[in-house]
Amino acid sequence: MIRHNLRPLLLALALVAGAATAGFAQTDFSGTWAPIFHEDQVERIPGPDVGDYAGLPINDALRLKADSWDASLLTMPEHQCKPHPSIYGFRGVGNLRMTPVFNEANQQLLKITTHIFWQEQRREIWMDGRPHPPEYAPHTWQGFSTGRFEGAVLVVRTTHLKAGWIRRNGLTLSDEVTMTERFIRHGDYLTHIYMIEDPRYLTEPLIKTNGFAMTNNVAMQPYPCEAVIEVPRAKGEVPHHLPGTNTFLEEYAKKHNLPVEATRGGAETALPEYMKRTSAAPAPAARTGAE
Repeated sequence: MIRHNLRPLLLALALVAGAATAGFAQTDFSGTWAPIFHEDQVERIPGPDVGDYAGLPINDALRLKADSWDASLLTMPEHQCKPHPSIYGFRGVGNLRMTPVFNEANQQLLKITTHIFWQEQRREIWMDGRPHPPEYAPHTWQGFSTGRFEGAVLVVRTTHLKAGWIRRNGLTLSDEVTMTERFIRHGDYLTHIYMIEDPRYLTEPLIKTNGFAMTNNVAMQPYPCEAVIEVPRAKGEVPHHLPGTNTFLEEYAKKHNLPVEATRGGAETALPEYMKRTSAAPAPAARTGAE
């Protein structure tokens, strides 16, 4: 009789223990994180070279699009105050603040907000199990993000993004792009792993990682931005290069003594064995002053 009466109590204790275990698995990512630029520093800080598409799984359509890009495009008022989209924001400059928001009624985690200093990139990662909007819903720079915990790892899925970029030299993506991220905390260090998929411009998923370190400098200043006319232009004029007219595309290869083919991108250029294929190929001849 006693054993029979203990069953409901044991069941209740098991449920409470399971809930507690699930709760402990939810890692706390709150705080201010400073980016560590130990990966791709040249690309992320001073900026990539024109024509450097190496290591990216781009298709011919994106390659042609990037070839037409002109850096002077960024002087146009409509391009001056654009924030990084979330598919690139974590690779940019400025501290990252992550803040959990709880449902006051049941104290369950409702969402995690992120705020990156540069251009005040603000994002919401919904943790309450809500579905993503329909396809016709508006697209934004940060997109619509939902998250879940897989053990101690925060997994985030983002859709409804505006057309953004993966490298700041004309390598843009379409508004069909989606992103899956994983946030992993190791004490005072944070590893951010993200995978981008775009059926329009990528032949396979692109995976990158970023590192962050916890910082005591929690101050986050506002980032007001006002667009101005930096370069007077005729109405309707947009900086660009027509196909076959961009004379800067081979400069990166010449500067580093690389075969031009190796700088043109494609999934195969990310593989170590690709070096064997190109090592025998002659690098482009350096131009002389007389040319």
